[in-house]
Amino acid sequence: MLFFNKKIPVGATAIVTGASSGIGLEFSRALAEKGINVVLVSNQQEQLDEAAAELRQKYPQLRFEPVYKNLADADAAEWLLARCKSLGIEVDILINNAGIFNFMKVTDMKPERLDLFVDLHVRSVTQLCRTFARDMLERGCKGYIFNMASMCCWMPMPGIGAYAATKAYIRVLSRSMYLELKDYGISVTVACPGGISTELFGLSPKLRKLAVNIGALTTPQRFARNALRRMFNRRKQYINGLLNRIAIVAVNNLPTCLCVQVKHQLLDKNITR
Repeated sequence: MLFFNKKIPVGATAIVTGASSGIGLEFSRALAEKGINVVLVSNQQEQLDEAAAELRQKYPQLRFEPVYKNLADADAAEWLLARCKSLGIEVDILINNAGIFNFMKVTDMKPERLDLFVDLHVRSVTQLCRTFARDMLERGCKGYIFNMASMCCWMPMPGIGAYAATKAYIRVLSRSMYLELKDYGISVTVACPGGISTELFGLSPKLRKLAVNIGALTTPQRFARNALRRMFNRRKQYINGLLNRIAIVAVNNLPTCLCVQVKHQLLDKNITR
């Protein structure tokens, strides 16, 4: 089933990072439903090959290229563009989805873990946006860039300092690039989702199912399809769900004493990942 055909050029190709599982895989599936070829990027080789094989079997008329790459590498963006060109691929859609998470005080995190947050959420996203946007400009491609932030980018809460801060960077970068590229027909959309039922946050399948049933989490399938709809409508920002919009305001305005209680009840009891 194809959607938004008038907005998608025939033979369009998307590159999706973190595509081997979770939301990235759902983005790849949703793009394939729209008749879009996909370059799947991940540092999980086995899962990546399985995802590409699944898509090839279901959509034999489309092209799916698995590309194994650690996006924390300093040369990741230029390397990916060169790899696409070597495969004869011109990228019309860039989806920056790859990310990491942990719940821990910044002072308890190992230096290499902090570096990974910056490398993956800040440097890699920035360089991918710059590199593929420049390529689109050179080709006169009125393409799409989609970046995954989080509703946490408005929430300076204990335990998620590195995650929230780097996701806030993604939101600001995206909103700025939206304005910089608008005149050239290239759109930049940033998603700031609430909870999504994936393995990222370490919940058990049973707890994730319960959270979806009560509306605390949304499924990756539903989020991916709704997010792509906003992207193809060239919206600059997407926050899924009214409750998440309310939560952003409510949590951001919690008194300090309550925020400190979060630290006492969770972080100080060593409930960390």
